[in-house]
Amino acid sequence: MLLEFKNIVKSYKSNTVLEIDSLQIASGECVGLVGNNGAGKTTAFSLLLDLIKATEGQVLSKGKDVSIDEDWKHYTGAFVDETFIIDFLTPEEYFHFIAELHNWSEGELSNYLEQFSELFNGEVLNQNKYIRDLSKGNQKKVGIIGALIGDPEIVILDEPFASLDPTTQNRLKNLIKSRIDQHTFLISSHDLNHVADVSSRIVILEKGKVIMDNIKTEETVQQMTAYFDV
Repeated sequence: MLLEFKNIVKSYKSNTVLEIDSLQIASGECVGLVGNNGAGKTTAFSLLLDLIKATEGQVLSKGKDVSIDEDWKHYTGAFVDETFIIDFLTPEEYFHFIAELHNWSEGELSNYLEQFSELFNGEVLNQNKYIRDLSKGNQKKVGIIGALIGDPEIVILDEPFASLDPTTQNRLKNLIKSRIDQHTFLISSHDLNHVADVSSRIVILEKGKVIMDNIKTEETVQQMTAYFDV
């Protein structure tokens, strides 16, 4: 199994914010995490990325505890929020920095970035701006593409569709769909429709617990829609 939450509990004093007995993610899946505010989506991703420690249990990547072994860092790309980008750099400098970490040449990076020109829409590269001076949506584009550099096996994106206009949301969905055979995706969103558009499997979190976990079909999407309509 590629990723596994095993008897996970995350608490802050007496407040338990995440409690997952077992959640497994296989290689090649595109898993969408959906839930209302406070559902535990960002907490789950933070545990996967060893940004916080579990109160109980283990988060395993290829069978190794991410809080102990750092091998996962070599095959995992992520964008959770703007703190993941170095905003005093230009987008070009930031992409170059990440490419160097993966021993990519300038030519390799340039060729790689060309495929994202539609998503960038002429608003990211060659703007002579620091990342901090870009709009929130364009900062998000930089963070998402930065997470893909190096062709990581696992890509974790927290609320990737937020702050993006509808056209850009659709372009991002098409981009994710085109790369599903290259990465295992974990994508969170408040919006079930966005997740349903790109995911092969959908997990609903509510108050830190897994309420539903289904392969995406027309029937299961209807069931999940009904859950949120209550």
